[in-house]
Amino acid sequence: MALARVGCRKALRWSGVAVGYPSSDNATFCEGVMTSSVANVATDSNLSYISSITKVNHMSFWSRGMRVTPHCQYLSAERIAEEPDSERDETKYPGLEATKPGEKPRVVVLGTGWAACRFLKGLDTKIYDVVCISPRNHMVFTPLLASTCVGTLEFRSVAEPVSRIQTALSTNPNSFFYLASCIGINTDKHEVYCESFSNGSLPQDPYQFKVAYDKLVIAAGAEPLTFGIKGVKEHAFFLREVNHAQEIRKKLLLNLMLSENPGTSEEERKRLLHCVVIGGGPTGVEFSGELSDFIMKDVCERYTHVKDYIQVTLIEANEILSSFDVGLRQYAANHLTKSGVHLMRGVVKEVHSKKIVLNDGTDVPYGLLVWSTGVGPSDFVKSINLPKSPGGRIGVDEWLRVPSAEDVFALGDCAGFLEHTGRPVLPALAQVAEREGKFLVDLFNKMGKQNGGKAFSAKDIALGDPFVYKHLGSMASVGRYKALVDLRQSKDSKGISHAGFVSWLIWRSAYLTRVVSWRNRFYVAVNWATTFNSKILANHSGDAVGGFRNNGKGFEV
Repeated sequence: MALARVGCRKALRWSGVAVGYPSSDNATFCEGVMTSSVANVATDSNLSYISSITKVNHMSFWSRGMRVTPHCQYLSAERIAEEPDSERDETKYPGLEATKPGEKPRVVVLGTGWAACRFLKGLDTKIYDVVCISPRNHMVFTPLLASTCVGTLEFRSVAEPVSRIQTALSTNPNSFFYLASCIGINTDKHEVYCESFSNGSLPQDPYQFKVAYDKLVIAAGAEPLTFGIKGVKEHAFFLREVNHAQEIRKKLLLNLMLSENPGTSEEERKRLLHCVVIGGGPTGVEFSGELSDFIMKDVCERYTHVKDYIQVTLIEANEILSSFDVGLRQYAANHLTKSGVHLMRGVVKEVHSKKIVLNDGTDVPYGLLVWSTGVGPSDFVKSINLPKSPGGRIGVDEWLRVPSAEDVFALGDCAGFLEHTGRPVLPALAQVAEREGKFLVDLFNKMGKQNGGKAFSAKDIALGDPFVYKHLGSMASVGRYKALVDLRQSKDSKGISHAGFVSWLIWRSAYLTRVVSWRNRFYVAVNWATTFNSKILANHSGDAVGGFRNNGKGFEV
């Protein structure tokens, strides 16, 4: 694998090995992918000065005979007394200074999600140098993440190293990837302030540096919504990162094994094997469907002593899949119920370590709790001093520009149209982020060819037509080789909707073509082929909306 070169001036240099951690026995990593995630760091009012930097040896971990993500050879940094706010402007930070005349303009991208990676993939690196800053060195193919929790897909199949998406990050001398979190932006000086990645187990403290930009693209994503409910962050699992899926898989298998131990009471066994999913959106429904498949195929064969105790409960305040057609919603509800998923209406009031308390006072014991109730603005987005759209996202105009900050653009889940544009805030969907990334990279390449890439140089360039989003439809898998396909452009418009085995084929084919690299497409195809059951295929071909078949085999549909 080509070594990724990550670096900055003034005694700050990164090697081509990135940070990784040993995995559990049931986890598999792909080469060049780090599965650790870092919470967004709130803006620090005082940025520390780095007085000296010394090199330390990097670490190398292996998992099941495969190399874990290349490790960053971190540089230890000694912090000294913090500077007062009045002296912040005079503080010297290591990092990349502003580009000089004759040098290519520098585009700084914050994030490695769908929007950021689509932008990075298409950026013309003959025109621009690019710097990507993120606490994650890979993109996650989130629509297939639920499948990794139960072994339908392996983790490497849904993770794509950012250096493969944009090779300039590892080959061009003035383009870099920095494993760090952005903690502040100075739009007047055209600088971003960052803090290096650290999870507490590395031999140095996080240190801070700056990167000057000509153009800044903010694609920092969003965070799971918890609605301020007590205990959610402490006890629930989210499903947005590869390491989230790993932890869910580990917890599920651990509970299955613990439930077989002698001396475990029947009540405790039922609690350990009760899997609760909060949120009836596509992620919650797909995860519930994957769990039901796992129970029918694997648990009943390998954990015969406890197979009758395991249960999946999906709790939703309103209707599941509320954005889908009414007929598809009913099909999904009936199918999940017949697959053994208990659908329950309720609002969570409080989460404890072993039970959930609903608003009506009902206690729901659980062994595994997965929280999937949508996303909202991250702490980083809330902290930066930029205009906000309804809902708290970074406000943008029709060309995805932040109006009050020149040369700053925002897209993806962290951005939304300002009220004066007259446009609604778009949903936090992968297809929205990807389409915004494609629009913005075309705009950047056009500006660069007209010498508008440098800071303050794009004022007189015609930007062309504004961004227009056209919804292509929605898809969701419900397990047991069934899926929903809703091709309506909006919730209230007419269009094609279908469910059943044919829709499942469409769902798999569509996502297989959207996987970023041919390597991962091959991994996904092989994983799917090895988990495919030809008997179920024969039994379920030809199902349509509402078309159930009772063959007397328990939960078979």
